[in-house]
Amino acid sequence: MKEIKDIDKIFTILKKELKNYKAPVVSGQKWEKIKKTSFTTLISCILSLRTKDEVTDKASIKLFEKYDTAQKLANAKIKDIEELIYPVGFYHTKAKRIKEISQTLLDKYNSKVPDDFDELLKLKGVGRKTANIVMTYGFNKKDFLPVDTHCNRIPNRLGWIKTKTPEETEQQLKKILPQKYWYDFNNLFVQFGQTICVPVSPFCSKCPINKYCKKKGVKTYR
Repeated sequence: MKEIKDIDKIFTILKKELKNYKAPVVSGQKWEKIKKTSFTTLISCILSLRTKDEVTDKASIKLFEKYDTAQKLANAKIKDIEELIYPVGFYHTKAKRIKEISQTLLDKYNSKVPDDFDELLKLKGVGRKTANIVMTYGFNKKDFLPVDTHCNRIPNRLGWIKTKTPEETEQQLKKILPQKYWYDFNNLFVQFGQTICVPVSPFCSKCPINKYCKKKGVKTYR
């Protein structure tokens, strides 16, 4: 099994250097008035799809201040949900989706988010990334590995893996990334990917782990 060289140093550096950057909404956000639960984690993750974190943040707070349980959201009017979550991307579709998910939780899971990966995947609109995030940050499980576009891109740039999709990346990283890092992986690499190792023209000159990077797939630099 391939080992990632200097993995301890890389995570230590990222934790130190990125602590001043805002954490992703679904994994690290602390809301003063909103209690973080598996349900709010699930719904905020649905809202975050194709939406900037700052927009998701505001929309989530507005929504959960009024509807913070599956029962409340299931009974809410779609129009009211739309008004609260606007301007998240595809807010019409997401309003219907989160109401439908809430109703499913009421009907099949006693109003609770299932603490089971495969059951989460049965919820309409929930894919592997969302299910992994809910298991990791909603239920504080240590044996799941959320992978989004940043978590897919950066390990390929670093030369750890050669994959094309988040699904492939998840499976490959589980083989080579020590499990003790799984819980922090998504949080750190999303922050890193949003601020330094961005998709186009990454800021390599100020990257704290530049010397550990093979710069796979990077064509332009800042």
